[in-house]
Amino acid sequence: APVYAPYGGAQPFSGARRRNDWADRTVMTDTPHAEHHLDATGLVCPEPVMLLHGKVRDMGAGEVLEVRATDPSTERDIPKFCQFLGHTLLEHRQQGELFLYWIEKKRA
Repeated sequence: APVYAPYGGAQPFSGARRRNDWADRTVMTDTPHAEHHLDATGLVCPEPVMLLHGKVRDMGAGEVLEVRATDPSTERDIPKFCQFLGHTLLEHRQQGELFLYWIEKKRA
């Protein structure tokens, strides 16, 4: 079971690599500004999208969410999630085994 972090994300439980919050994130100067963050590292399908759905539901229209994941299936699932629900996938990047997504919640 995931351990829920204070910012609303999930971190892997025992036996998996734990991240020190956002400390190991590579600094990127041209990334979209995100008001919300979801850490789904160490989780596998369908957990990342389930957490994403709940997080987006709590956001305001036009707000941006940054998602961090390690499950390669998110490359398929997150764009389809955005397309199906009308949200905008602003950007997607991969850094090694880490997948980064910036999602803007659809405007009402």
